[in-house]
Amino acid sequence: MASVPATATARAEAPITEGDLPFEAALEQLEEIVRRLEKGDVPLDESVAIYERGELLKRHCEALLQRAEARIQTITLDPAGRAAGTAPLDVE
Repeated sequence: MASVPATATARAEAPITEGDLPFEAALEQLEEIVRRLEKGDVPLDESVAIYERGELLKRHCEALLQRAEARIQTITLDPAGRAAGTAPLDVE
């Protein structure tokens, strides 16, 4: 069985907590997991471990996107067309 680089193993086992992993880094890790799984040469036990890590990363990315979406606001205009304030973005 092929050995796993220490950094890959540590990354696969590292928990994901609020704010410690930016969206871009989480997405990059998730894309790497997908590439490795699609390649098909990962041993079964490692495949399961990195798949589980991928699920955590997916949920983390979704949570970050939901938080960002909640922060987006639209600019409201007064009758003269000037910016009058902001209102929550209606995303539905």
